[in-house]
Amino acid sequence: MQTRRLGKDGPRVSAMGLGCMGISDAYGRRDEPEALATLHQALDWGINFLDTADVYGQGHNEEFVGRAIRDRRDRAFVATKFGLLRDAQGRLSGVCGTPEYVRSACEASLRRLGLDTIDLYYQHRLDRATPIERTVEALVELVREGKIRYIGLSEVDAQTLRRAAVVHPIAAVQSEYSLWTRDPEAEILPACREAGVGFVPFSPLGRGFLSGRVNSMSDLPPEDLRQRLPRFQGDNFEQNRAWVSQLEALAAQKGCTPSQLALAWVLAQGEDIVPIPGTKRRTYLQENLSALEIVLGAEELAALDRVAPRGIAAGARYPEALLQITR
Repeated sequence: MQTRRLGKDGPRVSAMGLGCMGISDAYGRRDEPEALATLHQALDWGINFLDTADVYGQGHNEEFVGRAIRDRRDRAFVATKFGLLRDAQGRLSGVCGTPEYVRSACEASLRRLGLDTIDLYYQHRLDRATPIERTVEALVELVREGKIRYIGLSEVDAQTLRRAAVVHPIAAVQSEYSLWTRDPEAEILPACREAGVGFVPFSPLGRGFLSGRVNSMSDLPPEDLRQRLPRFQGDNFEQNRAWVSQLEALAAQKGCTPSQLALAWVLAQGEDIVPIPGTKRRTYLQENLSALEIVLGAEELAALDRVAPRGIAAGARYPEALLQITR
């Protein structure tokens, strides 16, 4: 398995990780036997970087990952996240980064995961009511106590990253990044490189849209999160499907799938980038992993830039109500 380092002084992990959210949350019904087989297959193939969060499935995802690695802890580098809050109905309701909450959230995650130490602990979203310095100071205390090894941030801006890095080295920043979400190229990706921070793209396949397998909304179950995302709605869907058809044509020329081409593009953006495509099926895991073997030349990268320039995606990433909570 190829490896990459998370940041200038951070850990080495598999060059591609596994996003575990979909096992418990967002993308239709659970199939725990297949998900367990997928996670074990990932570890067997050398994918050791597992990404979860306390909010995924309201704790179920951490519990599942914990059970899955119980007899193979030494082969797994576990990243989890804190900070997003849900109400009694399971709806996202806010963000919290107070020192007291950081500690309680960490201890709860450790219990669910069945671990003594979390390898990488991210703040899931920025709490704008709590200075980032206070949140990071609380995380530093957890590092000193051996409860976490490395500190990460998710979906923050460049200024926040710089302020946080003054308090303590940040191992990684996680943000959505793909051929249809290239926003990080403007500020946060350069800031990561300036500070020696690793960059971890989530949804590198555009929540499955870049695979070319979503041809209509009827392909998705009614409870699927994507039924509510603007990029999957009405005219936005049709506009996005039109340019993804060009991605499919380039993939055919390359002799690979659109998913593999999209992942190869993300991987080609720098050795400091470790994408975490999510899947709960072994078939897609194998397909994704094969992207590590694809080498893109300058002309192929230029062709992808023409097909998917920054800002190509029609529609916002999230509904406005959710943006009001998490932005």
